[in-house]
Amino acid sequence: MLPDVRRRRLPKLFLLVTALALPLTACGQDLGKSNFARTTVPAAAGSGQVADGPITDAAVAADVLRTIQPCQFLTKAALGARGLGTVENDPSPSSIAFDTCSNKVKDPGGKEIRFELEIGSTVVPRADKTAGVVGGLPLRVNKTGDTDCTVAAMTALNPDVALAVSVTYAGDPCRPGQAFADSVVQKLHNSPEKYSTPAGTVLTADPCAMADTAAVTAVVTAAKPAPSGLHSCEWRDRGPSVTVGFRPGLPPLVGDGYSKVDLGNGVTGFQKQATGGSARCKVEWQHRPWQGDDVELAQVDYQGYDDNDSDPCGKAVAVAKNVVTKLPRP
Repeated sequence: MLPDVRRRRLPKLFLLVTALALPLTACGQDLGKSNFARTTVPAAAGSGQVADGPITDAAVAADVLRTIQPCQFLTKAALGARGLGTVENDPSPSSIAFDTCSNKVKDPGGKEIRFELEIGSTVVPRADKTAGVVGGLPLRVNKTGDTDCTVAAMTALNPDVALAVSVTYAGDPCRPGQAFADSVVQKLHNSPEKYSTPAGTVLTADPCAMADTAAVTAVVTAAKPAPSGLHSCEWRDRGPSVTVGFRPGLPPLVGDGYSKVDLGNGVTGFQKQATGGSARCKVEWQHRPWQGDDVELAQVDYQGYDDNDSDPCGKAVAVAKNVVTKLPRP
């Protein structure tokens, strides 16, 4: 989904997972070269048997995680309690996602450690990067380059979903990442803070259930849904794809390529086709108020197979009209 262009907002960044990543043994080594305070990571983190079957932990079920506030894990108190360094600022919630938050700390030597947590990430290290368990959940760790590490506590398998921690640190980024991941899993099992869920909110909606199969396959033949986050779902058939998602943001307006479109049921949408002749179109609309000036936005993004794909906005609007009828109502 495309970010709101009316505010200078940076989208959440995902660390690339590549086959050229360093071996897992790189994490936790050469601690003498790092200024990171040696936090005691419980034995469960990075060790123990990894179950082959499905993950059945009720605390990390998708419908539970959708309402979890991500910034509670990155407060001064939370990070300080784990000895992860000196915390100077309050956490920064993502302005374009319900489930992402970031903060930074300084180690005893003054080096900065940057953390970003995404609850329900589907961009995670491969299964061959599994490094044991954390709080009973499979733990995957992938170091990329000298300063970046992705640590993922898996909450679902096939398709893979995780509590994904991205760490940047000119020391050993994987070690604080694993300590932080352990603290997140612990808190999830001990009365985590949740968003309020007023009637009609999309926070609790399963995006993969917010479009009828017939409506999607009419524009993307034989497509099957797959989560692309806690609040996003993608239907793909080889080339073409449809994504349905929900996020916070400013109310959409006409301008910058957006034009009004009637979605039925009294709902006005705003459609925008990608520039350069691309066969891609996004439709978004306001669902209900969120916080401050922001609202809950619903989006449908259609991506065609190639530039010759005809009428991408017509296809996006057709799916959006169906989604409007499926969304929760007050």
